[in-house]
Amino acid sequence: MLLLTFTGNDAPGITAEITRILGAHSARLLDVEQVVVQGFLVLGFAVELPDRKQALKDLLFAAQGLGLEMQHRERAPAPAPALSRYVVTAIARELGPQALHAVAQALAAHGANIERIHRLSEGGLASVEFAVSFTGEESALKRTLLSAASLNGFDCALQKESLLRRNKRLVVMDMDSTLIRIEVIDELARAHGVHEQVSAITRRAMLGELDFDTSLRERVALLRGLDAQVLFDLAANLPLMDGAETLLRVLKRLGYRTAVISGGFSHAAEALQKRLGIDFAWSNTLEISPEGKLTGQVLGQIVNAQRKADLLELFAEREGVPLDQVIAIGDGANDLLMLQKAGHGIAFHAKPKLQEAAHTAISACGLDAILYLLGMSGRDIALASGRADFAPQV
Repeated sequence: MLLLTFTGNDAPGITAEITRILGAHSARLLDVEQVVVQGFLVLGFAVELPDRKQALKDLLFAAQGLGLEMQHRERAPAPAPALSRYVVTAIARELGPQALHAVAQALAAHGANIERIHRLSEGGLASVEFAVSFTGEESALKRTLLSAASLNGFDCALQKESLLRRNKRLVVMDMDSTLIRIEVIDELARAHGVHEQVSAITRRAMLGELDFDTSLRERVALLRGLDAQVLFDLAANLPLMDGAETLLRVLKRLGYRTAVISGGFSHAAEALQKRLGIDFAWSNTLEISPEGKLTGQVLGQIVNAQRKADLLELFAEREGVPLDQVIAIGDGANDLLMLQKAGHGIAFHAKPKLQEAAHTAISACGLDAILYLLGMSGRDIALASGRADFAPQV
């Protein structure tokens, strides 16, 4: 096997001319790769040539005419190893050499081989995708990459390369501290003067002293007597998480189905549904008295961790979407089962335990960075979002 490499300034017609000569010499093409970095071309072919001497002479003459350098060397055909293939995506507002070094070092430490590096972002270096072959323990590599990203201030995702990675169809999101930047119950508690009491119950739940259902009922009970107008006003002015509008706009433009499944409250979830064009919303309903006051009661079945996972599965079944093609995004322990149920679970600005349990963690960027994980380029995202350029929000 002969390996041919052409390098030089890129221009239209180069590949056409080289392949014309290879065809004229009845070359058997075994492999091909072309990369252009800032206008500089690297074009490689692995071929078998019946008349090697004349073919190389013609190729060298053509390369000189095109302003290229040509190198050729004899290589034994590489055996096809039984390796698993992964994609590592690094994302930040701006990636520097330290970030790329951190990824490369983590991969090398686990014996993973980088086969290709590709810039996804436009204009600047905000996202880079590594194509990787690997035979080791996926969870161990994921932990190392997560640690490297955390120490160096960027986000990094490890995904098994497959057709389904680029073919997700349903995105399900938590609401409080995920789709919006606040916890609605905390804001209602502040307005009613019971924030310290509500926070104390939340802390007990986080320590495992209370289950979610009990803690929610106890916190909501403290809101009894609050004017419901406070809830309506809050729902009408929810502060969106960075990147939320871009994420939802692009997903909708590309035909994804979207849903909010939240342990929060229906007035907020339904307001977001209308505001962002979300397809479905499930959450808890606060009872309001005829006098327009909160009664301190939750109506119906509470949307807890198990209910979230069940609703995700129900929604996917209703839409005819296999779970492998579902993405779930959340920030808290109440999202764990939902993230594990989905084909790809993303821990968003979450605690370490949820980051480790999820497939991917996003901590340095906004929600719009998730678009890179779907294999989209900055150009794709800019076109779908109606923006002239795109960079992940932080």
